[in-house]
Amino acid sequence: MNQKLQKTERIHSLDSLRAIMMLLGLVLHSALTYNVTYHGDAWSLKDPKTTHIFSDSLVFLIHSFRMPIFFLVAGFFGAMLFYERQPIQMIKNRISRIVLPFIVFLFLLWPIIVFTFGYTNAVFSHQQDPFKIALEPFTSISAFLPKTTSHLWFLYYLSLITGTTVILGLVLKNKGEITQAITKTFEWVIQKPLARIIVFSGLIFLTLTLLGTSMVEASVSLIPDLRTFTYYFIFYLIGWVLFKSKHHLDSFVRYDWTCTILAIVLVAIQGLTIQNSKLEPNGSSGILILYSSVVVCLFMFGITGLFIRYGSKHSARMRYISDSSYWVYLIHLPLTAIIPVFIWNLRLPAIGKFLIVLSITTIICFFSYHFFVRNTFIGEFLNGRKYLRKTIKKRVANKELS
Repeated sequence: MNQKLQKTERIHSLDSLRAIMMLLGLVLHSALTYNVTYHGDAWSLKDPKTTHIFSDSLVFLIHSFRMPIFFLVAGFFGAMLFYERQPIQMIKNRISRIVLPFIVFLFLLWPIIVFTFGYTNAVFSHQQDPFKIALEPFTSISAFLPKTTSHLWFLYYLSLITGTTVILGLVLKNKGEITQAITKTFEWVIQKPLARIIVFSGLIFLTLTLLGTSMVEASVSLIPDLRTFTYYFIFYLIGWVLFKSKHHLDSFVRYDWTCTILAIVLVAIQGLTIQNSKLEPNGSSGILILYSSVVVCLFMFGITGLFIRYGSKHSARMRYISDSSYWVYLIHLPLTAIIPVFIWNLRLPAIGKFLIVLSITTIICFFSYHFFVRNTFIGEFLNGRKYLRKTIKKRVANKELS
């Protein structure tokens, strides 16, 4: 365990998987405004003229797998940094890539988020002078101080979970027998499709049972929530241990389509059952917890397997998307909150409005990344490097040739 591992080559499939899970946040937040379900403080916006159950189903589907997979991949790359660099270098890297961006963008985005949500809610409720109403919270300096983590909650918990795992890793670093036994057992399980579904479904079932819920709602409170921390800590640990068995990643390809399709079918059945019986999606019954555990597990191995199957080779397009995903996710929320105001009077179905919000948000986010982030200090702050524009690269190449 003290020996430094040989550096792992870039794993394009997991890099792309992490980016897509992050970018699905744009889809999620673009759809929430058109949900039939009212989400209260979690998402206070609801188009008074246009909603559709399709958007509810889409949100429910994405929520079923997105963050568990994200934390699994985060754990994998966290272990890569821990074991292939010195722990102190890994800590410095996580502080610069996670902690500092979280703090900076939380303070920068908070007043924008407050204003956009306030303005849209004022318009939707037919208030006079919505602009003035949206500015009302800013009568004191305290209004500019974040009250929640907002959509950056995952960075908050990623920081806490990473710190906890590093401490655990340091404690176990010299416990060779324990870590070897864990790795050996893990390798045996993940190579057998049925065994890994049973074992990890059981682990998730046990976790959710202890937490007393079949679905953990992400906490945006600045005070750490034990349930949110514990749930995603489990997936981070799975990803961490998976790194030590990375030579078996190809085994995820077996039954990847089967797992994914079965998970989608099970989510559809669960959604219809909840809708027709008006049950709470985060109930505490043992059957519902077991059902949710199996669904998460099927998605986890199915979707990861699909990315390994189709995304293991280098792709310039996917590399660009991966590099941009951090920035795009950070800034997208105010856009998904304010754009619905400009189209709410249009005679369009909810799906049409959702697609407009998603498209405009995506275009603005990627446009801003390409021209104002990618080759600037912001890109270097977020990704550790900034890219030269092609024109600059050509000039350099021409100089070298001359």
